[in-house]
Amino acid sequence: MTTTPTPQADTIAITINGSPAETAAGGALLDAVAAHTGRELLEDGTAADGERLGIAAAVNGVVIPRSLWAARGLEAADELEIVTAAQGG
Repeated sequence: MTTTPTPQADTIAITINGSPAETAAGGALLDAVAAHTGRELLEDGTAADGERLGIAAAVNGVVIPRSLWAARGLEAADELEIVTAAQGG
């Protein structure tokens, strides 16, 4: 049986890559990507360490440009897809 986390009053339930997750109420896509990847991100969506991020993010099937991650608020039941680029063939 699959259980969905019950959000606390200060969190909302979302889905990341098909799995139930929670994020801070009033949080932005930038915050969710940072938490999911374990990377510190700047307001413009780049990695604070200066390394290449190689990530694309979509909310409810719409790709959000990295420059808008900080401005894109999240709502309960949003479905996020966070994709990491990988080299190979």
